[in-house]
Amino acid sequence: MRIPSKGQVTIPAEIRERAGLPPQTEVEFVADRKAVRIVESASRDGTSRALASSRNCAVAATAK
Repeated sequence: MRIPSKGQVTIPAEIRERAGLPPQTEVEFVADRKAVRIVESASRDGTSRALASSRNCAVAATAK
Protein backbone atom coordinates (compact mmCIF):
# COMPACT_ATOMS: atom_id res chain seq x y z
CA MET A 1 0.00 0.00 0.00
CA ARG A 2 1.34 3.40 -0.92
CA ILE A 3 0.65 6.50 1.19
CA PRO A 4 -0.70 9.27 -1.08
CA SER A 5 0.17 12.95 -0.75
CA LYS A 6 -2.75 13.58 1.64
CA GLY A 7 -1.44 10.83 3.94
CA GLN A 8 -4.70 8.92 3.98
CA VAL A 9 -4.76 5.12 3.89
CA THR A 10 -7.56 2.60 4.16
CA ILE A 11 -7.44 -0.09 6.82
CA PRO A 12 -8.18 -3.31 4.92
CA ALA A 13 -11.50 -5.00 5.80
CA GLU A 14 -9.76 -8.14 7.11
CA ILE A 15 -7.67 -6.09 9.56
CA ARG A 16 -10.70 -4.03 10.68
CA GLU A 17 -12.67 -7.22 11.32
CA ARG A 18 -9.82 -8.96 13.18
CA ALA A 19 -9.28 -5.87 15.33
CA GLY A 20 -13.00 -5.37 16.00
CA LEU A 21 -13.14 -1.91 14.43
CA PRO A 22 -16.75 -1.24 13.47
CA PRO A 23 -17.66 1.94 11.57
CA GLN A 24 -17.47 5.14 13.62
CA THR A 25 -14.80 3.76 15.99
CA GLU A 26 -12.59 6.57 17.30
CA VAL A 27 -8.88 5.69 17.04
CA GLU A 28 -5.52 7.33 17.64
CA PHE A 29 -2.11 6.61 16.16
CA VAL A 30 0.80 5.93 18.52
CA ALA A 31 4.31 5.90 17.06
CA ASP A 32 7.61 4.71 18.42
CA ARG A 33 10.91 4.22 16.61
CA LYS A 34 9.90 0.97 14.89
CA ALA A 35 6.11 0.84 14.62
CA VAL A 36 2.86 2.75 14.39
CA ARG A 37 -0.02 1.32 16.41
CA ILE A 38 -3.72 2.07 16.12
CA VAL A 39 -5.27 2.40 19.56
CA GLU A 40 -8.82 2.95 20.62
CA SER A 41 -9.34 6.58 21.66
CA ALA A 42 -9.50 7.39 25.35
CA SER A 43 -12.62 6.13 27.01
CA ARG A 44 -14.72 8.06 29.50
CA ASP A 45 -12.41 7.04 32.35
CA GLY A 46 -9.40 8.51 30.51
CA THR A 47 -7.74 5.24 29.56
CA SER A 48 -6.97 3.96 26.10
CA ARG A 49 -6.16 0.44 25.09
CA ALA A 50 -4.09 -0.94 22.29
CA LEU A 51 -6.26 -2.83 19.86
CA ALA A 52 -3.46 -5.12 18.81
CA SER A 53 -2.66 -6.34 22.29
CA SER A 54 -6.22 -6.47 23.60
CA ARG A 55 -7.60 -8.36 20.62
CA ASN A 56 -4.62 -10.62 19.81
CA CYS A 57 -4.04 -9.43 16.30
CA ALA A 58 -1.24 -7.61 14.56
CA VAL A 59 -2.27 -4.08 13.72
CA ALA A 60 1.19 -2.55 13.64
CA ALA A 61 3.15 -1.33 10.67
CA THR A 62 6.87 -1.75 11.17
CA ALA A 63 9.25 0.88 9.91
CA LYS A 64 11.86 -0.12 7.33
